[in-house]
Order: sequence, then structure tokens, then C-alpha cells
Amino acid sequence: MEQERYYNTQVVSELLLTSVTHQIKLTKDGNVLLREMQIQNPTAVMIARAATAQDDICGDGTTSVVLLVDTFKLEKEVDRELLLSVARTSLSTKLNHTLAEKLTPDIVDAVLAIYQAPAKPDLHMIEIMKMQHRTASETQLIRGLALDHGARHPDMPKRLENAFILALNVSLEFEKSEINSGFYYSSAEQRDKLVESERRHVDDKLRKIVELKKEVCGNDPKKGFVIVNMKGIDPLSLDVLQKNGIYALRRAKRRNMERLQLITGGSSQNSVDDLSPEVLGWAGLVYETQLGEEKYTFIEDVKDPKSVTVLIKGPNQHTISQISDAVRDGLRSVYNMIVDRSVVPGAGAFQVALAAHLNSEAFRKTVKGKAKWGVQAFADAMLIIPKTLAANAGHDVQDALASLQDEQVEGNVVGLDLKTGQPMDPVLEGVFDSFRVLRNAMASSSGIASNLLLCDEMLKARQMGRQANPGPGMDE
Repeated sequence: MEQERYYNTQVVSELLLTSVTHQIKLTKDGNVLLREMQIQNPTAVMIARAATAQDDICGDGTTSVVLLVDTFKLEKEVDRELLLSVARTSLSTKLNHTLAEKLTPDIVDAVLAIYQAPAKPDLHMIEIMKMQHRTASETQLIRGLALDHGARHPDMPKRLENAFILALNVSLEFEKSEINSGFYYSSAEQRDKLVESERRHVDDKLRKIVELKKEVCGNDPKKGFVIVNMKGIDPLSLDVLQKNGIYALRRAKRRNMERLQLITGGSSQNSVDDLSPEVLGWAGLVYETQLGEEKYTFIEDVKDPKSVTVLIKGPNQHTISQISDAVRDGLRSVYNMIVDRSVVPGAGAFQVALAAHLNSEAFRKTVKGKAKWGVQAFADAMLIIPKTLAANAGHDVQDALASLQDEQVEGNVVGLDLKTGQPMDPVLEGVFDSFRVLRNAMASSSGIASNLLLCDEMLKARQMGRQANPGPGMDE
């Protein structure tokens, strides 16, 4: 029964969108929803833009800033278990429970892999790669690099262990000169000599590469040698490399070459004249996979990766897009916790506590005049978050809110358990929100409300001015 209710919750809380081009998208992400909707009302446009800006800055909190118009935060040290709770809270609002639980450790480990204290984590070092294949549960963290192409020779080894990796930016094929030049010959023999001279130049490069391979690998069949080259490798050169047991990739993308050095520890070479074992990277496993007509090369089991890859798989583009949005928010939530070193109890606990504080007799005595009505309106707005959580979870909104308010006392932290609809302690359950997300949501929502009220005042003043000074031809 609980599983059925949870499944229904997932379905109800997703929204079906149809774009101008009649493409259908199913999403639970507030940021995606607001970006895809065609909003005409000027006031709604302003709110939507503020909400999407909130997501761009913090990575989450889009829905909160629309529904909402520092003493609650908990100072925490960076700990894997706490990061798991933060990531799980973020992913569970966008994915089904099983997939969220599976992806949670991958998200945390991806950020921890690139985190070099005391510097902030650089999320650009986490590459998101998408592959339409099998099911969403196949999504995984690769502590290495995934290349979207394979070897260019059919007989090259498809799997190598304990592999030395040489990153090159050297042409291993005939190339046209960079300046206008010409070579003239008057006989077939002269042409053959010209071709032989060009071939000899390329063969000299190959010989140096093969010598380096023999130096580091010897005759050990358990050691492999891989070349990742930004430039081309002609068929004759590929044949030479294959005969020497070398796995070669050509025309690699620049971003992959940059990540390759961070992952394997090697350095890219623009010449083969000074090759030495010190310039080589290393990976425990290099293998090739083919999906249909597409080939992929995976470089894994590296010693100290400074860049990782999250490989998102799914049976269709909708699933891949949904997982991609959730992974992005999960990465940002973990990043926020590491940077802020603090969290806020989630599941609506902060909003319930703030509403109770604003409605308390002690606080009411500090507010005079018509500001009391503003405080009351702000307190009521705080309760929209737990109400929405209860509604999306399929529980009675009034019963859930009444239970939370009954349990809320000074110093007590109470949130909503989405499975039962009853109050719970989010700190004990490990349900946390990002401190900066809530902080920015509060600032943005109050700023939006102030701007809207200011617009009303300006329109009212303009209307009064017209009535006081009617223009020519207007009835007095």
C-alpha cells in the first residue's frame, strides 16, 4: 500500500508540458517547468525570471521561491554521511525512490573525487555524458573518462589492463603544408622517392613510439599501451601500431585531452623527440564498447582522478533529460553544503518553525502598527511549503499542517514525513535543505513582493493623477 501511494505521488507531482513545436516533456523540476512555459502575464514573467535566476545561482529552490513570497542553520563539517543525506533530499524530489537511492552515492563520490580542500569544488571537472541505452538504473559514476569514439583499426585489442597512456598532439599521417608549395617530378621513380621520403618521416615517429612502448611494457602481456591523439593517424600507421599491440585513438576532442591528463596523470606531447616514461599516464582498465554503430572507449581504475564522468543512461530522451536535471541539482546541493559548511533541517521544518516564531506572543509585541498585518501575511506564506509537500505526497493538507503545528514547540525541530503524513525530526532522518538556497529564496521572495506592491502604488498614483488633471477632450 505504501509503495502504491508513493508511486501515485510520483505521478501526480510530475507535470506534462507541450512546447510550441508540439514536443511533449514530463518534468518535476520547477526550473524546467518555468523555462518551458509560455507566460504572458507581466507579473508572472517577473516571478518566473526571479525563480529561474535562483536555480542558476544555487542549483535548486525554484519551486520554493515561487511559493514563498539564520539562526535555524546547523553548522556541520564536511562528512560523507551528511553529504549523502543532502544529495538524497535533493534527488528524491525529482526521481523515483529506487533511482534516487542508487544515484545518491554516485553524486557524492563524484564531488568528493574532485574536491581538493580548502579550494571550492570545480563542478566543471565532472562531465555529464548521456547514452541512450538500456534503463535508467544503468546510470553510473565512472572514476575516469568516457570517450565517444573507439579504435580505428578492427584488430586492435578491445580490452587492456594496467595500461600506460600516451597523450599526443602529433600528426601520424601525410599532411599538406601550411604554406603554398609544390613538388614537381618528371618520372614515376621520382614520385616513388618522394612518397618514400614522406613515409620515412612518419615511420620515424612511429619507431620512437614503439620503442617507448617496449621500454615500459617489455614482453609482459599483462601490460597495455594506449595512444590518444588529437590529430590523425593514417591506415599504414594504424597497422604498425596494431602489430605492436598498441591501442590507438585519433582525432580526440580537446576537452577530452584536457580531462585525460587530469585523470591519468600524464602530460600531452606535441613532439615525439623527447618521449620518456615520465610523460605517460596510467589506468587500470581501458576497454571499448559498441552500441549499434557507435563506439565508446572507457578509461577507468585510475589512481587519483581530478576529473570524473557521470554516465547517464536511459531508454529514451525523456528519461535521460529527467535524470540529467536531477543530477545537476544533486551536484549543486552537495557543492553548497561543502562551501557553506552548514545545512538547514528540511521537510518544511524551517518554514513551520519560522511561522510559529512570527505568530508567537513574544515576537508580536515587538511589531507595532500596520506592520503586524505584513508579519501575519509572511507567516501564512511560510506554511505554503509544508502544505505543498503534503498535497504532492497525497496526504490531507489540513491534517498534516495541524499535526505539524501541534508538535511545534520552542526549540523543537519538526518536519513532514512524506510517507506517513505525520511529523518527524528531519535531523534524525537525515533530511536537509541547502542553507544558501533558503537564504536566497527568502531574499528573492520578499524582494518580488516589494516590487509588486511598488508597481501597484505607481499605477494607483498614475490613476489619481489622471483624475486630478484630465486631458483635453475628456469629460470632467
